[in-house]
Amino acid sequence: MLLLLFPFRLLLVAFWVVLGLLSVTLLFPVLPLSVRGCMIRHWSRALMVLCGVNMRLTGYSPHAGAVLWVANHVSWVDIFVLNAVRPTAFIAKSDIRRWPVIGWLVAGAGTVFIERGKRHAVRAVGQQMQQRFARGEVIGLFPEGTTSPGFDVAPFHTSLFDPAIRAGVDIQPVALRFFHQGRRSDRVAFVGDQNLVQNLWFLLTSHDVAVELDFQPVLDHAWCVEQGRARVAVHAHALVQNAVRPPGVHGADMPHSV
Repeated sequence: MLLLLFPFRLLLVAFWVVLGLLSVTLLFPVLPLSVRGCMIRHWSRALMVLCGVNMRLTGYSPHAGAVLWVANHVSWVDIFVLNAVRPTAFIAKSDIRRWPVIGWLVAGAGTVFIERGKRHAVRAVGQQMQQRFARGEVIGLFPEGTTSPGFDVAPFHTSLFDPAIRAGVDIQPVALRFFHQGRRSDRVAFVGDQNLVQNLWFLLTSHDVAVELDFQPVLDHAWCVEQGRARVAVHAHALVQNAVRPPGVHGADMPHSV
């Protein structure tokens, strides 16, 4: 059964991805921002359906204006489930631009790429973020700087909280929880030595995969200015971590799959 399911789903996903690449290459340069956003949202929703990923929104309402979404990072899927809620310009490592297919897609959709470890790169990205905020856009940030199995949250890097605070926009933490057959699972987590093909195999041969997007309370920009980026990052991390950790489980006891 798996041998039949994988090529069938892969063919559908490949067809949809080709349409996406054609859209960002040929149409996006001439379309207004609002139309591009609508296309990104609907395309991302359809991609998740084709991948067999069910989405559930819980918690508070997603912020409607310019906002910085900060989320834990489990998989490349995270980018598309958040885009399915609102078109989101993500901050991503520069090497993702070179990933086949996914890198091309996210680049065409307006991802802001950053070279890790270079101070001037952080300043340049901060300027781009402020320009996006001025247009009322959502910026998505995975401040852990890496992916995880999805049962805990690594400490947040703070530097890219600063442009949002300077721009006077609100910050909303988002907790992503993945499920497989009704139970918390790391089955589709993109971690360790996996390559994209291996991760696609796990995803496209799985039944009943779901992701919960648990939107936390919005952190008002005035409060963020008062607290400063370090305290804001710690508070956002605590909100996401409390929502991600399975009930009754602590950091030292994190399971591989529950």
